[in-house]
Amino acid sequence: MNDPRPSYQRALDQLAKLIATITPEQLELPTPCTEYDLRTLLGHTVGGVHRIAYVGEGGHSNDVPATVGEIDDDAWPAVLDRARTRVTAAWADAATLDRPAMAPWGEVPGRAALGGYVMEAVTHAWDIAHATGQEAALDDELALTALAVAEHVLPAEPRGGELPFGPVRPAPADAPPYRRLAAWLGR
Repeated sequence: MNDPRPSYQRALDQLAKLIATITPEQLELPTPCTEYDLRTLLGHTVGGVHRIAYVGEGGHSNDVPATVGEIDDDAWPAVLDRARTRVTAAWADAATLDRPAMAPWGEVPGRAALGGYVMEAVTHAWDIAHATGQEAALDDELALTALAVAEHVLPAEPRGGELPFGPVRPAPADAPPYRRLAAWLGR
């Protein structure tokens, strides 16, 4: 991915639209991430935005929790907006894309770290949309971008252990892009 910043901003736009529609009653819904209900998934998703912001600021991703703490039921849009402001500032300088970055999977060029978080944001947008019945609102082009990243960086085997993805699931080549992305990620 040459410059992942535009794709990441589009992924954050998509997340913001989804999160803006969530009601407090939905926060206990199950998600395709079987270990997360919707509230926990939102905390993890916003935590990921803060993590990649910290990486863009020059920090090591593992120094930042993978999730945010307790958030008021109606505060999710504002919490995401603050994280988005931070990540946008952290990655504003194009030189950050070529600087070594410490992602959870090791030291990589900044563009590779941010590309991985494009995949993360797009995937969790699908998880949120699936849980809340909003899949029709998703951007298929983003899914294709995230799928290309996933197929490039995630081996089909082995999965599990330190690699937090289940085995690749079958999906027809003509399946919708989010279905193919979910299948590659073991969902």
